[in-house]
Amino acid sequence: MKPSSQGLYIRIRGIVQGVGFRPFVYTLATRHHLNGWVRNTAAGVEIEVCGDPRALQSFVADLQTQAPPLARIDSFEVFPSSTNHWTSFQIIESQANAEEFLPVSPDVAICPECRQELFDPKNRRYRYPFINCTNCGPRFTIIRTIPYDRPNTTMAEFPLCPACSAEYHDPTNRRFHAQPIACPECGPHLQFLTPEGKVVAEREAALQLARTWLAEGRILAIKGLGGYHLACDATRPESVRELRRRKQRSDKPFALMAFDLSIIARHARVSESEQNLLTAPQHPIVLLERIPTSLIASEVAPGQRTLGFMLPYTPLHLLLLEPAPGFPEALVMTSGNLSEEPIAYRDKEALERLSRLADGFLIHNRPIHTRVDDSVIRSFNHRPYPLRRARGYAPDPIRLPQEVPPILATGGELKNTFCLTRGTYAFLSHHIGDLQNYETFQAFEEGIQHYERLFRTRPEWIVADLHPDYLATHYAQERARAENIPLLLVQHHHAHLAACLADNGIKDPEPVIGLIFDGTGYGTDGSIWGGEVLIGTYGGYHRYAHLTPVPLPGGDRAVHQVARMALAHLWACKLPWDEDLPPVKALCPEERTLLRSMLERKINSPLTSSMGRLFDAVAALIGIRAEANYEAQAAMELESLVDEDEKGVYPLPVEPPTILLRPFWEAILDDLRRGTPSPRIAARFHNSIVNLCVDVAEQIRQAKGLNRVVLSGGVWQNQVLLRHTMRALEQKGFQVFIHLQVPPNDGGLALGQAMIGASWIKVNPHSTGF
Repeated sequence: MKPSSQGLYIRIRGIVQGVGFRPFVYTLATRHHLNGWVRNTAAGVEIEVCGDPRALQSFVADLQTQAPPLARIDSFEVFPSSTNHWTSFQIIESQANAEEFLPVSPDVAICPECRQELFDPKNRRYRYPFINCTNCGPRFTIIRTIPYDRPNTTMAEFPLCPACSAEYHDPTNRRFHAQPIACPECGPHLQFLTPEGKVVAEREAALQLARTWLAEGRILAIKGLGGYHLACDATRPESVRELRRRKQRSDKPFALMAFDLSIIARHARVSESEQNLLTAPQHPIVLLERIPTSLIASEVAPGQRTLGFMLPYTPLHLLLLEPAPGFPEALVMTSGNLSEEPIAYRDKEALERLSRLADGFLIHNRPIHTRVDDSVIRSFNHRPYPLRRARGYAPDPIRLPQEVPPILATGGELKNTFCLTRGTYAFLSHHIGDLQNYETFQAFEEGIQHYERLFRTRPEWIVADLHPDYLATHYAQERARAENIPLLLVQHHHAHLAACLADNGIKDPEPVIGLIFDGTGYGTDGSIWGGEVLIGTYGGYHRYAHLTPVPLPGGDRAVHQVARMALAHLWACKLPWDEDLPPVKALCPEERTLLRSMLERKINSPLTSSMGRLFDAVAALIGIRAEANYEAQAAMELESLVDEDEKGVYPLPVEPPTILLRPFWEAILDDLRRGTPSPRIAARFHNSIVNLCVDVAEQIRQAKGLNRVVLSGGVWQNQVLLRHTMRALEQKGFQVFIHLQVPPNDGGLALGQAMIGASWIKVNPHSTGF
């Protein structure tokens, strides 16, 4: 080592494994004529390097500014080093540490280079359905533990052939240490099976048979990246109807997949921001406005103006959807399950569960370790607005505004996710689903175990929802008792408020105004909340105002039979059930008599202030629908009906703590009597909620001097409401926060629970919980 040489030790944390970071460091060091080494550790990447001081300075700068596209540097530490015995730069063996952890890269869609090779007849991986490199391919779905090395993934059972091994060990190659690397000689392959499990074709023949069956209108189960899809020709109404019948999913929209953007543009309007979402490395499902000339069967998304499209994110999907005469332009690509069950992901289980749903199975022999659904995103204000956070996004951590202790937050009952925290990271899980059957609850338990193992975290506190009947809360209570871990129970809508604050990176804020609107959340008074105006922080909240509580006759029955909700609202406001009203006509005389008796005697009719149920009631009253076949169906159809040119409103007076509803219902009934078209009533209703938000926010600003507003809860998935409310509040000078990384619905709830827990622990470090 020359006297002028210096040495540095560099420690980097973040998403720096499985993304080509070590070959990037190797190439950079050799370019700058530096010696030393780089290695993976259980905490990230370590580098020791020596050479000319000016070259070291340039090397450090380039490390931070030229990192691979999928890398994310969260911390970058540089220390002097006495390294002097290295005569070259090397990539050395990974170092494990049972106490350390690091983020794990989500699964990433096929990159342009691999896509080009896939369709290049001269390439040895031509038409190979499992082509990948360090810039793309499976990650989270195949990893068993860290560090992210091939023996710790489900690719361990596929020994590398000499050609793949040479690429894997060559630091200058794009596939250097690409853990899922494979080719037709040594990697996974396709099979086509009958529902009885008989293999009838393999490899390219299996793919072509699948394409033939899809073109003929049949329904296939297709093994993808994080589980099975059920697929059929999206332009054949009879195929889509049959899939709905088999899947027992009457109206809920199906996701679609098309080969490229040009095909999607034949069926939906695609803005520049939506195009960016569709082609991002995550390749999520993006909700797009359907165009009238689309040939997609109306049965794909009944009663909706939107279609949920995604682009092929694996080489298998690209090969499957390759355009050809007579082949469908778009496929339905919905989760492989019966309605409300978790997605099937193990082959034996898939054959058992899906054999009555699919005519055939296109499978492969690369095991999936963790089942992961497709993510669902909308573009709002030219930015992503997540509705379901899963493949491509999880388990990418949310960076917290402050360091927090190890916490497990178990989330809610519907759209469940859980959250583990460590340091400044919140590992919000992938979408688990509705914890209303045993299989989904099993997936919830298995997911928690996997995350704790993957991120080397044992919770010191557990946080759960206040609702006594949530399975996630039962799990939290039982585990806290069994392992002697302090347990905190937090209010549902407070958690929504905290989730939006954390999503925006807000640290220990002054109180904010929370407009927290959803369908169901257990209140501290034992009633069902959901139309809440809160003033709060992570550390606590005050319920400033809420919708007038009304009975929920039959509990969950009223959530599905929304005509009941409309009549309950009229009854609570002492308004008549006139025979010509749609919800009255929807129920027979015996049902109405029973319903009135339940309301008057308070039989199985808990009180609710739910905004979601108000949407249901309006939809039922104006005749959009009397019965909902899936969550928020009536509200979604009400939104799709809105006449954007209508500016009228209905009165919603705010007399804290109550938002009065009788004047509102009287005005809607007057419009119905006058024969006002439903699109105008739908618009006036949305405008009324916008006005309510502005009025109550101005009341609070005048009384408390608060100027920041948080919008959270499932109702804010409504884009018409979100757009108009945000604009109206900002025009009045309010600073408005919406969700950016996690869903506004219960899919983001666990993040808020964790932050409330962290705030409580900070103030009460020796508490045993509450």
